[in-house]
Amino acid sequence: MDIRSVGVIGAGQMGNGIAHVFALAGYDVLLTDISEQALKDAVALIDRNIERQVSRGKTTPEAKAEAMARIRTTLSLPDLGPLDLIIEAATEREAVKHQIFETLAPHLGAQTILTSNTSSISITRLAARTDRPEKFMGFHFMNPVPVMQLVELIRGIATDAETYTTLLAVVERLGKTAASAEDFPAFIVNRVLIPMINEAVYALYEGVGNVRSIDQSLKLGANHPMGPLELADFIGLDTCLAIMNVLHDGLADTKYRPCPLLTKYVEAGWLGRKTKRGFYDYRGPEPVPTR
Repeated sequence: MDIRSVGVIGAGQMGNGIAHVFALAGYDVLLTDISEQALKDAVALIDRNIERQVSRGKTTPEAKAEAMARIRTTLSLPDLGPLDLIIEAATEREAVKHQIFETLAPHLGAQTILTSNTSSISITRLAARTDRPEKFMGFHFMNPVPVMQLVELIRGIATDAETYTTLLAVVERLGKTAASAEDFPAFIVNRVLIPMINEAVYALYEGVGNVRSIDQSLKLGANHPMGPLELADFIGLDTCLAIMNVLHDGLADTKYRPCPLLTKYVEAGWLGRKTKRGFYDYRGPEPVPTR
C-alpha cells in the first residue's frame, strides 16, 4: 500500500517529533491534540527544530518550507479517520489509547492502517479492541525522534504481512532503521533499557553510590553517552515506572519489581526534566543531583 497521508495523535514530545520527520520525508501530516495551545506549541517547536537542521546543513530552507506547509492541525480526532496511516502517540495509559481508537472507529477509511507508538503495552490487546486487528501494529519511535535512527516495528498476533511490509517501507523512506520485535512486554529496547535504569535506582536506594557517581560510572566505565539516572530524567520517571510495571505484571518475575525509590519520586511529582526535578534538580543554571 502507498502511504501518502499520516495522522498523528498527540502533540507532545513524541508526537511533534513524529510529525516533524514525516513532513520532512514528504508525507502530508495532520496533527491532533485536545489542546489548541499544545498544537500551536508543537508547530512552533517543529519549525525551530527543522531550522536547527537547516543551520547544520542537514536540510535546506526550501525543504523546511515544504515540510511546514505539509503540516496541518485539528482538535477533532475524527478528522484523521480517512487518512492512510494513523499513529497514536498519546499518554502511556492503556484506557486512554482504547478510547482514542474507539472514537476513531466509525470514521476510518477502509485502507487506514492503525498504529501505536506505545513503548510497552500489548499490541495484540490494543488491536483486539479495533475493527481491524490485521491492520494494526506497534510503531515505536525513539526520543528525540528527529535524531534517533531506530524504529521498533511490533506485530500483534493478527497483523498481516501487507501491513508489516507497508510500514517497513515507510521507515525506509523516513531514512531510519527498523527493528522487528515480537509482541512481548516492553518489546526490545525497553525490555533491556528500563530494567538497567531500575537497577541504577536500586544502587542509589541501597547506597551503593550517589547520583553523580552512578551516572559517571556508566558513562566512563561502559561508554554510555548519558548516565542511567540522567537518562531516566530525560525519559520521564513516570514513564520508566509505567514500563517497569508492565514488565512486572506481564512477566510475573520479581527481577522486574520497580524500585521503591522510583515509585517515591513519581509520587512526589518529581518526574525528571519535564517537571524540573527528578534525580537532578533542573531549576538552576546547571543540573544538581537530588541525592
